[in-house]
Amino acid sequence: MKRYFITGLLIWVPLGITVWVLQALIGTMDQSLLLLPHSLQPRQLFGFHVPGIGAILTVLIVLLTGLATANILGQRMVRFWEGVLARIPIVKSIYYSVKQVSDTLFSSSGEAFRKALLIQYPRQGSWTIAFQTGTPGGEVARHLHDEFVSVYVPTTPNPTSGFFLMMAKKDVIELEMSVDDALKYIISMGVVAPAPEKYYQDHSDIHP
Repeated sequence: MKRYFITGLLIWVPLGITVWVLQALIGTMDQSLLLLPHSLQPRQLFGFHVPGIGAILTVLIVLLTGLATANILGQRMVRFWEGVLARIPIVKSIYYSVKQVSDTLFSSSGEAFRKALLIQYPRQGSWTIAFQTGTPGGEVARHLHDEFVSVYVPTTPNPTSGFFLMMAKKDVIELEMSVDDALKYIISMGVVAPAPEKYYQDHSDIHP
């Protein structure tokens, strides 16, 4: 009986969590329906709520925004809008900080979250997976005399929180593991490991 119960859990738990995440995501995206006039909202048109229409509307808004800003006129409008935000003290700090991070993350030529690393953390002899986010710069880089890399160490099972570290490049090991596989490994707390042929190498030089 216990075995059958556990087998049932192994089927329903992943399915339930997947449905819950999708509901939360679609529910959040459905908030874009508030941009429509009250008379044009699905509840008024059809008499009931239609989940997912807001998600479609959100995708269309993002695509149309990208299309509109791809030309010279759209870029001028963006620069004008950013100029307005730059005149608002608190908004300026928040907007440009978030913009700098998003530009780095979504840039096809950027280094952020392109490499999975193996590092010793939080102490010598304890190993964990991290992601390279770039290299130190500015004032910080002047005080680091060796070659350093910036890394993000996610927490388990929630990888959206974690720690930012600057580590000597010689102390990190680049893994032949995709970022997706590394995230699965972290979220599952090491239960779902990638296939060995994907990332195992001869690390005989690793010592605690």
